[in-house]
Amino acid sequence: MDILSATLLLLTIMDPLGNVANFISGLQPVPLERRLRVIARELLFALAIMLGFLFCGRWVLGLLHLKEEALFISGGIVLFLIALKMIFPDARHETEETATEPFIVPLATPFIAGPSVLASLLVMVNSQPEATGKWLAALLLSWSITAAVLLLSPLIARVLKQKGSMAVERLMGMLLVLISVQMFLNGLEHYMKR
Repeated sequence: MDILSATLLLLTIMDPLGNVANFISGLQPVPLERRLRVIARELLFALAIMLGFLFCGRWVLGLLHLKEEALFISGGIVLFLIALKMIFPDARHETEETATEPFIVPLATPFIAGPSVLASLLVMVNSQPEATGKWLAALLLSWSITAAVLLLSPLIARVLKQKGSMAVERLMGMLLVLISVQMFLNGLEHYMKR
C-alpha cells in the first residue's frame, strides 16, 4: 500500500462528509461563536489519539501477545459492522441530546478517531513497520482533509442538506464493506500460510 492508498483508506473511514451532520447535531448546545474553536479542539484530540495508536500500537499488541492475523480479522469485522451502520442507519438515529459542550466524546472519538480508523492504523504499522513515515504522512493528509471539511461543516450542511449527507455516508459505507472484506480475507490468508 502506498501513501495515496493509505490516505484514501483513512479518509474513507473517517468519513468527513458523512460526519458533517453528526458534528452539526453535536454542536447544538455550543454558542455559534465558539463552534469553530470546539471543532478545532476536537480535531486535535482525534489527531493525538490516532498518533498514539500509530506509534504505540505495536508495543500494545506485543504486550497483549496479539498476532497480525487477529488484527486483520478483527479490524475487518469492526470495519464491516461500521459500514453496515453507514449503509443501513438505525431509524431511531442514536444521538444523545445534551445541554453541555462535547469534550472528546463523541466528536473526537468515535466520530473521527473511531475503532475502525485505529484498527486500520494498527494493521498498516504492523504489516509494514519500516514504512511508519509513510503511514504518518497518510494519516496527516487524511486528517488535514477531514479537518478542512469539518471546519466548513456549517456551510457544507447548508449545501448538502440531509439527503445529500445520507447519500455520501451510504456511498462511503459501500466502499468500507469492500475494504473490510479484503482485510478479513488478508487475515485468513496469513493464518492459512502459517
